[in-house]
Amino acid sequence: MPLAVLHSPGEWRARFGATPAAATLTVGNFDGVHLGHQKILRGVLEHARATSTVAAAVTFDPLPLKVLRPADAPPQICTLAQRLAQLDRAGLDAVLVLRFDLELSRLSPEDFLRILLDQLSMRAILVGENFRFGHRHAGDVQLLSRLARQHGFHVGIVPPVVFRGEVVSSTVIRTHVRAGGVARAARLLGRPFALTGHVRPGTGTGSKLVFPTLNLAPDQELLPAIGVYATETRLGERTYRSATNVGVRPTFDGHSLGVESHLFDFSEIVTSGPMQVHFWERLRDERKFPSPDALRSQISRDLSRTRRFFSRLNRASLTTF
Repeated sequence: MPLAVLHSPGEWRARFGATPAAATLTVGNFDGVHLGHQKILRGVLEHARATSTVAAAVTFDPLPLKVLRPADAPPQICTLAQRLAQLDRAGLDAVLVLRFDLELSRLSPEDFLRILLDQLSMRAILVGENFRFGHRHAGDVQLLSRLARQHGFHVGIVPPVVFRGEVVSSTVIRTHVRAGGVARAARLLGRPFALTGHVRPGTGTGSKLVFPTLNLAPDQELLPAIGVYATETRLGERTYRSATNVGVRPTFDGHSLGVESHLFDFSEIVTSGPMQVHFWERLRDERKFPSPDALRSQISRDLSRTRRFFSRLNRASLTTF
């Protein structure tokens, strides 16, 4: 069954009945839906199947810091659509996307928990060790456990995932992406970091003088560090191996930051439509070349290196996400 995406307790009751079926929940931002999140989601699914309850997640849009402290809010790793796609992939039955506003932010931990118990018929909740909830993050796993004993629901506290000595978190992944460490970010996410958006018409200068590219107008604020990357680009239902430049195109005296990809085995003229770019490996810094010919020679080397990268990836039998 496809994931049921609901936006209010009322929609939840309409979907699951006036007396809703019991639910096993997790609650969080799930920005990135990384390996740590995936561990929690697997626990939710296992517990729900063992207890014949609804396996579901409760998340927020916009993310809380965007409302409470916009200046401090980090750029999101993924869009809401990407979050929902990954939650669907985890095998959940439903996700409740609560609109986060000041009214919701002022709920005490007890009042927020009451929504889960009364409106969603929660019978179990699985969260990470650093889970906080309620006004000013007053609720933590200790309070949650005390409330569980009082109200008779199950609490599962899931330890973090550690990958090669590094605790997996959204903050750490953002740091790697911003530094260009997309290969490391991919290992922590369990898939390549991906920008989504739409094709944006370019000036055509690069296509005429160097190699044809497609320009992405990304939906996300988080961008990899300026440089050239081995990527895959998705257009419609097809995915193409590609090399992508994130930068200002200094050889042509560019100033605005752009994301442009040269797709292998692709010759169509595309000026609009949805586009995704998945970042596998950083190849080099962006730099200014003395002429278009010099840039063309370097890009030829970049494309050869990209093909070698994907050839190694195929030999290693890794899955394309």
